[in-house]
Amino acid sequence: MSGFFTRTLLAAFLLPLLATASAFAADGTSSDGGPQWTHATALTGTPKYGPHVDHFDYVNPDAPKGGTVRLATSGGFDTFNPILSRGNPAPGLGLTFDRLMDDALDEMNISATYGLIAEATRHPDDDSWVEFRINRKARWHDGQPITADDVVWSFNKLVEVNPSQRFYYRNVAKAEKVADNIVRFTFDVKNNRELPQIMGQVPVFPRHWWEGTDAKGNKRDISKGTLEPPLGSGPYRIKSFEANRSITYERVKDYWAADLPVRKGTNNFDEIRYDSYMDSAVSLEAFKGDQYDFRDERAASVWAKRYDFPAVHDGRVILQEFPDKASGVMQAFVPNLRLEKFADPRVREALNYAYDFETTNEIISAGLLKRVDSFFAGTELASSGLPDGEELKILESVRDEVPPEVFTTPYENPVGGNPQKVRANLRHALKLLTEAGYRLDGRKLVDASGKQLSIEFLYYDKGQEKGLLPYLSNLNSIGIATTPRLVDMPQYINRLRNRDFEILTYAWVESLSPGNEQRDYWGSQAADQSQSRNIAGIKDKAVDTLIDKVIYAGDRAELVAATHALDRVLLWKHFVIPQFYSDVDRTARWDRFGHPETMPQYTYGFPQIWWWDKDKAARVGPQP
Repeated sequence: MSGFFTRTLLAAFLLPLLATASAFAADGTSSDGGPQWTHATALTGTPKYGPHVDHFDYVNPDAPKGGTVRLATSGGFDTFNPILSRGNPAPGLGLTFDRLMDDALDEMNISATYGLIAEATRHPDDDSWVEFRINRKARWHDGQPITADDVVWSFNKLVEVNPSQRFYYRNVAKAEKVADNIVRFTFDVKNNRELPQIMGQVPVFPRHWWEGTDAKGNKRDISKGTLEPPLGSGPYRIKSFEANRSITYERVKDYWAADLPVRKGTNNFDEIRYDSYMDSAVSLEAFKGDQYDFRDERAASVWAKRYDFPAVHDGRVILQEFPDKASGVMQAFVPNLRLEKFADPRVREALNYAYDFETTNEIISAGLLKRVDSFFAGTELASSGLPDGEELKILESVRDEVPPEVFTTPYENPVGGNPQKVRANLRHALKLLTEAGYRLDGRKLVDASGKQLSIEFLYYDKGQEKGLLPYLSNLNSIGIATTPRLVDMPQYINRLRNRDFEILTYAWVESLSPGNEQRDYWGSQAADQSQSRNIAGIKDKAVDTLIDKVIYAGDRAELVAATHALDRVLLWKHFVIPQFYSDVDRTARWDRFGHPETMPQYTYGFPQIWWWDKDKAARVGPQP
């Protein structure tokens, strides 16, 4: 399941498929005859934390407040409006806005959420609507209360100005205020257990501010970009910025929710600063020069070879790996299926046979990466072996629409790693391409009209070339003309949104409880929507059927089985060329920070649950 915010409020929340689970009256009703109000929800069982808990186990409730943490981000930003489908919102905007409900970092396996702006929620057994009761203490930074009108207005504007969010929330028939501090969302379907929960992740904005005027007397417009710092309700507000370069957030000292269980012990830094870097190599050198404090290293080759510098040796910089248990991933070379050259699955399969992951991993990444072999790699949701039980039953419903191998052969990627295996894989790739109607004409692979098969690979980070160029060399060796196309970030974003590419690299991050966002990732209706995350342009009846099986799963066991089935079909349709992933987060930090003794199971939570440690900072030295 997915929703609206990622690291900068750009895309969508990773949301779980949840069922309400809390203390109900004996007959499941409340005093007004409706469902019982509950402080929290969870996928299965009951939430870990009751309504009277003081704080979550993974925080230090007495963590000191103070200090500055400096972070890096790639690319720039040109707007503080977080809901638009265009533009590049500033990093960290999620710090300024609260949601109705918020997650617990140690319950991602059951996807528990707890009241924030909404002190309670309820919905009926058939999931036909959901209500949220607004906490009367909830305030905007200007002191005005957060109201049910704000929630309704925010949702209506979100789906009005953002086509992707309109598609994601298309089953919401109506948002309305039903009491002074109660908002209801009514759905046009029943028994979609995810819908009541994802409404708790809707971002809430101040209607009175957006409908007012700025310092120059100009009327604000939430349908347009802006660099006016917005009014928020969250733990931080924008202090200063330089467009496209840096932004600093300051902690709100009288933050209304500071003592709520979901917030106590968190947001401990007085300031959080983001600096933008256009090049990954420059960003790394800036970290080495103590220009920012914390780095999540995504390039295994860099981790293996580029962290041998004095500050690491003398202990001023700490290198630490944290297990990544919170999500799965499909990172891949993604062919644009809207183009005729990629319509035949044999062509796409051949492209996979030309990719020598093993050699690239060993030479460039010191063997630190794993091959992606699932659209949910690294989780229990990844399919394996042959289907049986509930998964097989689900797959029988699409048997006539999927390759027979789905039922007879476990999916495996081609394996390279030495010249003999690579040559065999390339011969098989040529065989597949020949079956698809191509032939070798000298050193060129041509179609029936004599036109050579050519592919442009689009990318924005020069650091990608280390892994890309060997792949292109293999493709060249079987007669395919390749063009690496390096563009800047704005051009890359525009071409991605306009579907103006042939092949590019993309990663879909999956929650442990997939749901409605699968329609946005792989659903036919999303294929032609420029703002959707169906980057590949998949239009497939069987996939659509299996997505619905995931969304309408009755319990966790059925959800896992349906996801296995969806995964298996996506793999055997050869929609993408899987790349690689890591099941650990590799981090480097200047040793100025403390963290709780008991860390959450699913994330290291930096900087959310960390704090400035004066003694460590004194030993390391002041930030430049």
